Amino acid sequence: MRKIAPGLYTFTGLISGRVYLIEDADGLTLVDAGLERVAVKIIRQIEAMGRRADEVRRILVTHAHPDHVGGLPALKEWTGAQVIASAPERPIVEGQVPIPLPPPEALPPLARLLRPTETTLKGTPVDREVSDGEVLDEVMGGLQVVATPGHTPGHLAFWQPERGILFCGDAIMRLGWLRLPMRGATINMDEARRSVQRLTDLEPRLVCFGHGLPLEENAARLLRRFAQRVSR
Repeated sequence: MRKIAPGLYTFTGLISGRVYLIEDADGLTLVDAGLERVAVKIIRQIEAMGRRADEVRRILVTHAHPDHVGGLPALKEWTGAQVIASAPERPIVEGQVPIPLPPPEALPPLARLLRPTETTLKGTPVDREVSDGEVLDEVMGGLQVVATPGHTPGHLAFWQPERGILFCGDAIMRLGWLRLPMRGATINMDEARRSVQRLTDLEPRLVCFGHGLPLEENAARLLRRFAQRVSR
């Protein structure tokens, strides 16, 4: 576990898909849940910081892909946490429908090769649906829900305006450099580009990605430059 800012941590050694931990007065909040196999690592790292699994009160879901919600069933069982997701992602999280994918014929050849196979998740009940503009008052003194569709239909980001902290899920990835989400797993790339611009307009000071290390310096300037490049 690595501390990013006061009351904000990221887990280590999770293979793929970054998970964040937020400390609040009433307990802990997770942003995403990682792959299925890393749920036990998440619990062990929480315990190593002197906290208990049942102190996790909420799990915020950015989107329902296996590297972000694979560990959700186990974490829900072990913590009893409230699972929070958007309405479009809910039936996917609950295992009622397969994960939506772009049709192969809409993809260029390389992206077609990297397109995941159709998968239905092991279902986890969603306790609360949230939508664009809602505020989670109990998290970080007021964490705003920001709809960022494109990668998935109901993709969410989460924004703390006073501290300038943005959790962007896979709307933007940082794999050596800032980049758009993987094309083979992105439903609507034009919409994904619009979501990048929306997040850029927030002018965050700290960006926490679903893939890649958090961006802790010059975040707003680097996001503006990235948004200009992908909008062309």
